[in-house]
Formats: sequence, C-alpha cells, structure tokens
Amino acid sequence: MSGKGLINHCIATAAVMKAVAARLGEDQDKWEIIGILHDIDFEYTGGDMTLHGAEGYRILAETGVPEEIAGPVKRHNYEMYGDSKTPVDTALTAADNISGLIIACAMVKGGDLSAVSVKTVMKKMKDCSFAAGCSRERVRMIEDCIELPEFYEISIEGLKTVKDEIGLV
Repeated sequence: MSGKGLINHCIATAAVMKAVAARLGEDQDKWEIIGILHDIDFEYTGGDMTLHGAEGYRILAETGVPEEIAGPVKRHNYEMYGDSKTPVDTALTAADNISGLIIACAMVKGGDLSAVSVKTVMKKMKDCSFAAGCSRERVRMIEDCIELPEFYEISIEGLKTVKDEIGLV
C-alpha cells in the first residue's frame, strides 16, 4: 500500500479511532492523531514488519511527539511487540483492520457507505476470503471494550465523517 491508498487508509483508521474514543470517553483528538500517524513509516520501511512501528516511533519521538501518541504507533505492530491490552492499543489494532473491511463492503455497493449496515459487516466478517487482509482476530480484540455490533456501528458512523475524503459516497 502506498500513495493515495495509504493516505486513505490512515484517514479511515483515524475516523474510526475518533469515534471509538468518543464512545469510551477518551481524548478524541489524540486518538484521531494516532490513527492518522499509525502507518507514518509504512512506505519508508517498505512494509518490512521487523521495522514497521519502530521506525514510526523513531520519527515521531525525534520530532517531539509525546509518548502517548508515538507509543501506540510503535505497538500497533503486534507481530514485533505482542498484544497490548490498553484501550488505545486495542482500538488502534481493531480500527486498522475494520476500516478496510467496511470500505470493501461499501465498494461492493458502488462506493455507497450508507448502504453498509451492521448486518453487512457481520456477514462479511464471517467470509474470510472477503477483504482477506482484515485480521478478524484483531477486530475481535475490541470486545474487551465494546461489543462487536456496537463497534461496527461506531466504525461505520466514523467512516461517514470522512467518506468524501476517501472517495466514498
């Protein structure tokens, strides 16, 4: 993923993060920033998962970004850093994955996000060949904070706030 696709992915992840923060009573602006920045190093590392996250952390730390933002960027690479159970880390890994699945659902419906329902997402979550890059296991981790149907609804509503920016109707 690169260029406009990567930018859209980060915008989408940020929108879901902001919506989840609102539901959990967390700092919406901070969580949105984390979502925007979570893949800051993706093109630089070429998707090398041994570097991804750590390089993002380095870039952010060197520019004075606080740990509360840079830390989740690093830790979202669970392959290198394991699972973190903090609400922000759990939300980031879930948002990172569900945003792509919901966008794929909308694309099947001609790019119409308003045609995507919780029922649609639930059905597509069961079909592992659909949006195969979405880790269903990572999405389900949000259940520590929010029940899945509510998370899907929050995510859809969050994405609606940026639909024009990411090319949906």
